[in-house]
Amino acid sequence: MRIGVVSDTHGHVANTRAAIHMLDALEVDVVLHCGDIGSAAIVFLFDSWPTHFVLGNVDQYEPRVEQAIEKAGLHNHGRFGGLCLDDVKIAWLHGDDSRRLRETIESQRWQLVCYGHTHRPEIRQAGRTIVLNPGALYRAARHTIAVVDVPSLETTLVEID
Repeated sequence: MRIGVVSDTHGHVANTRAAIHMLDALEVDVVLHCGDIGSAAIVFLFDSWPTHFVLGNVDQYEPRVEQAIEKAGLHNHGRFGGLCLDDVKIAWLHGDDSRRLRETIESQRWQLVCYGHTHRPEIRQAGRTIVLNPGALYRAARHTIAVVDVPSLETTLVEID
C-alpha cells in the first residue's frame, strides 16, 4: 500500500492540483492531509482516493471545510487522526499544538507520526517511530509532499513544480 501525505494547502488550488497529479502518477492508495486545508475547494480535489483529513489552526475559521469533507464522503478526524493500515499504526495531526505532537511521538504507540504546520519537510526516527512532515503546498520555499510505502515505511519526499 502506498500513502500520500500532504499538508498546508491553505486553499491554494493550483499547487494542490499539481500535487494531485503527482499523487496520481505515484499511484497512491490513500491520502492523509495534515491540516490547514484552507478552503472547501481543496477538499473536492482529493475525491479520487479515500482521503483522511485533520484540521489545522487555519481551518477553525472556515466551517465550510468540514461540510465539504462530509459532502465529498471523505473522512474528517477533527484535530487528531489515527489509523492502522497493513498492521502499521499511523497518527497524524497538524502540529500547531506542540505539546500534543511531542506526546504523540514520545508515546511510541505509533510507527508513523505525520504532521504539518512548520512548512518545512522532515523525516526522522524517534525511537521506533518515524516522524514525517511532508512540507507545504503553499508559503514554502519548495512545495513538497511525501509518499510512504506500507508496511516497509520507506518514505520519500517529492517536490512539486
